[in-house]
Amino acid sequence: MNSYPLIEWTENGEVRAVRWRSENGSPPPRRVVVADDTLTADTAYRLACEGTGLLWRGDFQNARQLLQAIARRADRPPRRKKRPEPESPVDAFNQYRQAQSQRSRTLNMLLIPIEGDFGIALRRAPDLQQACLEAYGAPDGQASVASLRELQGLIGAHEWRKKGVEIAVLGDRIHAHHGVFSPVRGEYLDLVAKAPLPAATHLAFDIGTGTGVLAALLAKRGISRVIATDQDPRALACARENIERLGYAKQVQVVEADLFPPGKAPLIVCNPPWLPARPSSPLEHAIYDPESRMLKGFIAGLGAHLEPGGEGWLVLSDIAEHIGLRSRDELLAAFAAAGLKVLDKISIRPTHPKVADVDDPLHAARALELTSIWRLARDDAGKA
Repeated sequence: MNSYPLIEWTENGEVRAVRWRSENGSPPPRRVVVADDTLTADTAYRLACEGTGLLWRGDFQNARQLLQAIARRADRPPRRKKRPEPESPVDAFNQYRQAQSQRSRTLNMLLIPIEGDFGIALRRAPDLQQACLEAYGAPDGQASVASLRELQGLIGAHEWRKKGVEIAVLGDRIHAHHGVFSPVRGEYLDLVAKAPLPAATHLAFDIGTGTGVLAALLAKRGISRVIATDQDPRALACARENIERLGYAKQVQVVEADLFPPGKAPLIVCNPPWLPARPSSPLEHAIYDPESRMLKGFIAGLGAHLEPGGEGWLVLSDIAEHIGLRSRDELLAAFAAAGLKVLDKISIRPTHPKVADVDDPLHAARALELTSIWRLARDDAGKA
């Protein structure tokens, strides 16, 4: 147990310490007090804002209601003078991320004790053992503590894993595991389903496969062999399960790799995270790519892995450009530096609900957003 972070508190005159569980790697609260059903929402909110963890010993359903009350207080407009309007889209993005981070820290202060078998020994507590098993792996018999908000995320992931997401262009469902981003935005799948395949595409690489949805779609389009890569163990297990269930196991091989597998292919597809920023949880690695590491790595290595006459499909939103996190000139310069030329760019407007949400701090950028496939090829296509 000493290899894990510990959370400590005093209860009944005794100092206690157990394993701290946090999927996003946040440290445990430095100060922890025991709380129960007698705690008022105002007091709970004040303590949470101060960074005090509230170790819950009351009714589980009451804890859920208390968390909702804390969230309402966190979302209230401040009484003090309004923060100045952001001077640029980048400022708006940074303020949005900062506010989300502060809100998350506050809501994560309500803590739930977990038994060594992933049971919750609180009144009216649900059975979370399967959800914990999917997220944490097999229980080790050691008691632990996690935030209620994290446990709610585990429950939600478990339910989504069972239900799955209907993918129209596949005619089936994709089931995302905990910590693997679900393909809830369908416009990029529509692009991949309709883009013209290079001639004689017998093999394709799907770089950063995640749930395996693009690999399955390429197989459905008739490509006889697809190699799907990822380096996240959860994504690899998720992709293999989806590919097997969808009936593409003979066509699709899921392998562990940092970007490219060995060899070359006539088609290489990559849908990297779209925003160059630091993720705050494992799930956000599908959205935020620090310093555009994956994007730059794909562009830089693409030419060496393309067969002569082959294409690389870069699936990318331009929202980073509208926010001011990356310019179009920077992207085109990266293509040129890697010896790549643009054959075509096929674009579509997203239709997810946030596009129409005028209260979204990033609404101005979302209203302009396009998702595109950049069809790339080597400038020196005749060279090995």
